[in-house]
Amino acid sequence: MSNKETAAAEATPLKRAISKPLLVVFVTGDILGAGIYAVAGEIAGQVGSAVWAPMLLAFALAMLTATSYSELVTKYPQAAGAALYVHKAFGLPFLTFIIAVAVMASGIASASTSALAFARYLSALVSFPQVLAALAFLLVLTFINFRGISESIKLNLGLTAIEVSGLLIVIVIGGMALANGSGDVSRVLEFRTDTAIPLAILSGAALAFFSFVGFEDSVNCAEETQNPRRIFPFALFTGLTIALVFYLLVVLTAAVVLPTDQLVGSSAPLLDVVRIGAPAFPAKVFAFIALLAVTNTALINLIMASRLLYGLSNQGIVPAVFGRVHQTRQTPWVAILVVTGVAVALVSTGSIAALAGTTVLLLLSVFTLVNVSVLVLRRDKIREQHFRAPTLIPILGAISSAGLVVFTIVMDPFATLRAVLLIGVGIVLWFINRAFHGRVKEIDTTHLSK
Repeated sequence: MSNKETAAAEATPLKRAISKPLLVVFVTGDILGAGIYAVAGEIAGQVGSAVWAPMLLAFALAMLTATSYSELVTKYPQAAGAALYVHKAFGLPFLTFIIAVAVMASGIASASTSALAFARYLSALVSFPQVLAALAFLLVLTFINFRGISESIKLNLGLTAIEVSGLLIVIVIGGMALANGSGDVSRVLEFRTDTAIPLAILSGAALAFFSFVGFEDSVNCAEETQNPRRIFPFALFTGLTIALVFYLLVVLTAAVVLPTDQLVGSSAPLLDVVRIGAPAFPAKVFAFIALLAVTNTALINLIMASRLLYGLSNQGIVPAVFGRVHQTRQTPWVAILVVTGVAVALVSTGSIAALAGTTVLLLLSVFTLVNVSVLVLRRDKIREQHFRAPTLIPILGAISSAGLVVFTIVMDPFATLRAVLLIGVGIVLWFINRAFHGRVKEIDTTHLSK
């Protein structure tokens, strides 16, 4: 692209095409991804059949940070999200870079979690080694990502509708089980007996938080949203609430339909709900729906991570090789291959619980700094009216996020190790680039959008 074309592109504002209803749908669809399909059984393993309890706690924690995001996105309605807010608050390029790397790494870890969940549901259709199925899945998504962003987004819209239909099927089956008396409502209060209930709920919440992440992605659409200062808080709170309603109905259904030991030991609990609660419903059809649901989450995260790596390279922050674009497809093919390579390594060495824990640990670290940034940026007065969170909210958000980070570090050392290694790779790239090109230039956060 020539200098003239670059200047023209930067002078052209993005089209504000996202209305209030569309933003609510976007937020809801981004949250309702693979999380509930992937980790419901893992959460049950931590808490028993009372999966609703850690779900409620995870929702409360997510709402605290969503409130902080509401203030920041209405105060600074620009793309780049957490990287922008932390940069404005602290003005430290290296810290901004670490935040960008953490967001990128969380996307790769989330895609890897979805790949393993895909393999589990695929086993209901065909007999195939799970790790090999997960790796093949990543390669197919890599091809879609390489083909182009237009094809990827069109596929994403269709997959969002399908994943919601799968959750509705589970909820309807739960209603039928209650109506015909085949379910056992008392199981929704069954907690693990070998662990203190508060500890079990906290452990479950650390995994359940994986099901609520995604709301933070929407702030990257601020420049394409109609009147973002007015509609973002409503969209964030509404999207999270809708997700909570879906999740509670789904996990209550799972507890009512499945005996506790079966729910805890299930690798695909929602599929087991369909098999037991509605034997006449084709289980393979639901397994196929679940496959598409986890595909949606994985694709979104692989796109985000590859574009973020490309953006960092374009700014001269990491080696220029990661910014190479394919001449025909016009996609960042080197960044796509690198992101896929990291995902392959994670899938080959981790479990769903470990990779979900890695995703949550990375994002909670980001959320801690975002909540602190709200308080620091109170000194930055702007003319435009914007949403203002009660001061206690970002304080509680920072404390709860940091507390859950510490809890995860203590309870899940393997997730911690993976998170440290992922951030460490980013730091190595930073210093390699610095060694060859000298002082790293100021980070332009306007181009760090997901």
